[in-house]
Amino acid sequence: MPVVTGATTRLVAFLAVLAALSFLATGCGGGSAPNGAAGSGSSTTSTTQPSAATGSSSSGDLKATKAQLLNYAECMRAHGIRDFPNPVRAPWGGYAFHAHITPGSDLDPDTARYQSDDRACRKNLPPGFEQATPAAPAAPATTGASVRATVTVDPADRYQRIAGFGVSEGFGQASALMKASASVQKRVLRLLYSPTRGAGLTILRNEISADAGFTIEPKPPTSPTAKPSYLTLAEIDQDQGQLWFAKQIKADFGVTDVFADAWSAPAFMKTNHSAIKGGTVCGEPGAKCKSGDWRQAYAHYLVQYAKEYAAAGIPLSYVGPENETTIAPPQDSMIMSPAQTADLMAILGATLARSGLSTRAECCASIGWNYAQQYEAAIAADRAANAATALFTSHGYFVAPDSPLHGWSKPVWETEWAPFDRGPFDAAWDDGSLSSGFTWAQNIYTGLTAANLGAFLYLWGANTSTTTITGPNTGLVGVKGSTVATSGRLWAFAGYSRFVRPGAVRIGTTTTGTGLEGSAFRNSNGWIAVVVLNRAHGRRVATFSLRGLRAAHVTPYLTDTTHHLSALSPITAKNGSFTATVPPRSLVSYEIRP
Repeated sequence: MPVVTGATTRLVAFLAVLAALSFLATGCGGGSAPNGAAGSGSSTTSTTQPSAATGSSSSGDLKATKAQLLNYAECMRAHGIRDFPNPVRAPWGGYAFHAHITPGSDLDPDTARYQSDDRACRKNLPPGFEQATPAAPAAPATTGASVRATVTVDPADRYQRIAGFGVSEGFGQASALMKASASVQKRVLRLLYSPTRGAGLTILRNEISADAGFTIEPKPPTSPTAKPSYLTLAEIDQDQGQLWFAKQIKADFGVTDVFADAWSAPAFMKTNHSAIKGGTVCGEPGAKCKSGDWRQAYAHYLVQYAKEYAAAGIPLSYVGPENETTIAPPQDSMIMSPAQTADLMAILGATLARSGLSTRAECCASIGWNYAQQYEAAIAADRAANAATALFTSHGYFVAPDSPLHGWSKPVWETEWAPFDRGPFDAAWDDGSLSSGFTWAQNIYTGLTAANLGAFLYLWGANTSTTTITGPNTGLVGVKGSTVATSGRLWAFAGYSRFVRPGAVRIGTTTTGTGLEGSAFRNSNGWIAVVVLNRAHGRRVATFSLRGLRAAHVTPYLTDTTHHLSALSPITAKNGSFTATVPPRSLVSYEIRP
């Protein structure tokens, strides 16, 4: 999403249509009645849970309501509000529309156009819905009563391979850390990447800047085929500190999965002669320039960036030519249609293949899952582009990753997502907000099990500034002077990343009993990680069945309001089974060693 200093944008956290009765009356998606007993016939279990076909299933059914909301969203897009989002699960239960709104834009509900389209589409909304931005309802009171549940894990049922979890430190974040005190650096790096004392992240995403002072090609050559004059990474502040950061996490924690995306080609390669506010690479279909065709020169520019990293001992896993090419904010950006993107990917892939580098091409860092499907389809339909694109990437804004990309069999990563708000740093695990750790544990679960993601990334690892539009909660860690603050979001990522290591394969998981969402993964060393999210406000006593395992040592790690990945008493699984209590509103990671 845009990182624009000085821009005026307001956040409407949950825009339009929240079920005042259907979702709130039963305790807001908890799956248990206020007295702690199981609800009878009124469960509000979310329908964004995957079906059995994706390797996981849960009880509860609100499909009719979600279908109506999807119809409303599709109607709004059909009327011209093309970025209107699909419904997402609200932190307190049910569904809502989440959008970041610039005043006067198509998404602004105060505009005449929006109001007209809304009137035309409201016929799709279920009864009892109203336009509102409600506060999260208070959690219902609970008693000591427990509800029984089962979690069945089947290692023979295999799904996608997991590359890992990560963040970015682009747009000057890494530079600020590079200049911070040694104690701040050590704490931030440990919290983000340590597999024993932090989140254990394993991926870093870089920004390839086209801005003056930070681009490797500030001066245009005389023509697209003339010899370019490149700067070294040392001449651009260690690539805004990103090279320094990559070297640190490699040396300290063995992290080597670093990839990079360009937000824009250099200004002289574009139709608008600027790195910002859109523009298209000259030479793409429909984008002619007097200066000539710059597509191949742009591919050489991206390969040169990768060569600089390889020479510094940090070979990039992937490099991508674009970021969110359906918007044109006043920062590094481009407008590229799906067809133009496919054309460019064919050129970039061929250039990388000739380079001798191990780096592969990835695409497209689309802004949301609706656009991801469009760009993926264009690449899949182009033989050269498809062969060149080893990885598809998308962000989670507006339309979250909650379904597989149709027709795509190669890896898919979600590479940027965060709530953009101007409030204070929110460290809470479960406060009903978009910034809470519990919300992000749900997002990760849905992305891995419903969209078959191979990697899940947050926007910033450490947010070092509150002056940009992203706000303080776009970081897992907040840095202010010598103070380093952790968040529930950090521990949500840790609950997955510490135990689901690169190379793990997601395996079949089925849960019964309202409120539980379970996923399981087999690591390359044979260990199994089972991660269980309890959405209910009452504890669940779960019987775990591990098919194919006779005995195993199990260590649970608890994350909730008062625990940050705290190790609990070990459990011995006998005859492929064990029983454990899952506390209310918690994430429990079970490390299972056969």
